[in-house]
Amino acid sequence: MENLIELSNVTLTYPPTARGISKLFSKQAKNSHALKDVTFVLPKGQSLALIGLNGSGKSSLLRVLARIYHPDSGVVKVNGRTAALFNLGIGMRMDLTGRKNIMLMGMVSGFSRKMMLELTPGIIEFSELADVIDNPIHTYSQGMAMRLSFATATAINPEILLLDEWIGAGDSIFRQKAEKRLDGMVRQANGFVLASHNTAIVKRYCQKAIWLHEGECKLIGNVDYVIDEFNQFTSK
Repeated sequence: MENLIELSNVTLTYPPTARGISKLFSKQAKNSHALKDVTFVLPKGQSLALIGLNGSGKSSLLRVLARIYHPDSGVVKVNGRTAALFNLGIGMRMDLTGRKNIMLMGMVSGFSRKMMLELTPGIIEFSELADVIDNPIHTYSQGMAMRLSFATATAINPEILLLDEWIGAGDSIFRQKAEKRLDGMVRQANGFVLASHNTAIVKRYCQKAIWLHEGECKLIGNVDYVIDEFNQFTSK
């Protein structure tokens, strides 16, 4: 079976957070590990959950998969077109209109201008933002911007969708639309990686889970088993 993602001994460091005058005395401080020797494979047709405490490395790992962060060592193989939904502002230009951001996000993902022009009407309809689509993104609420990002990312039919927390933008009707679209992506054998604290969502959509702890893979396996072990750890 073809693997969507293959990571081998991936390590990512970031500099110490010393600020101000304390930086004068921190020259010898060692870099901290955001990720340390992370190894796993994700076969095609499976979805992966990243669980762990805040600061465990979940968001860092997503950004490595999206090629936003480049690891210090190790091998990263992502076999397929990816689309990422992270925090507001990633992949968007706040000074550009919603329509122009659709074009930008699509072309960054490798689509031609012609293809994005064809996809734009459907994206606008799905996002329910026709009334404001020609206004700058900085005039949007966070929920509106996330809806536009989600509509664009999923319309370009990525093989791998990267989600940092479940989409909670918009009213219940929009959330139902988003869930239906993700259900369709999963049925079509496209995979996604979801970092979330919501165990109900994780169990619903993911077959496999990685428990990250201080940047290391503490446990990898069936989603129910990994979550149970994580819950026991956090309840001590």
